[in-house]
Amino acid sequence: MKSLFLKLRSRLTLTIWFISVVIFALFLTFVLPQVSNKSYEVTQTTQSPDGSFFYTPEKLYEVAEAYGEAGRSYYIKERFTFDLIWPIVYWFFLIATLTILYRSVTNGKWLFISLLPSLGVIFDYLENIATSLIMYFYPQTLSFIGWCAPFFTSIKWSLIYVSFFVIVIGCFLQVVQFGKKVYYDFTHKA
Repeated sequence: MKSLFLKLRSRLTLTIWFISVVIFALFLTFVLPQVSNKSYEVTQTTQSPDGSFFYTPEKLYEVAEAYGEAGRSYYIKERFTFDLIWPIVYWFFLIATLTILYRSVTNGKWLFISLLPSLGVIFDYLENIATSLIMYFYPQTLSFIGWCAPFFTSIKWSLIYVSFFVIVIGCFLQVVQFGKKVYYDFTHKA
């Protein structure tokens, strides 16, 4: 596994990173608002289990009720169309950015840092499966799945938030490193 990440680190260029930023920005600017508007149009509510950090199984069933049959059907369709692509988009951006920022890290910490977005995507897909099962079988209660869904959601958001936090730290460290280099070059000119 370490060799896979070393290959990624050596092959990821600033051009590839820039492409990931553009795709991510386009999704945030155009695709997400359109999907959100369509979702509201169909469900008549802004509530969505995957938009919350944590919710209870009861809240999930309240949302399923509020969606109605057409809304639940739409929700399931979106989880297996749009929400298959969106995690790949944010994963590409996060993994590319982390790779660029932490390229100089050579020990096992890099592996852990680079796993954060990948694990986030896995939990996003698990969340999609769990919430879609709840929507599909509603009004039948699936107790175990009902408890798994909010757990998957919280883990997903935690991993994504930590990924962005690690990016902020990486940006700060890059600025500090650049400042040190400029200072060294300035003080040692002779």
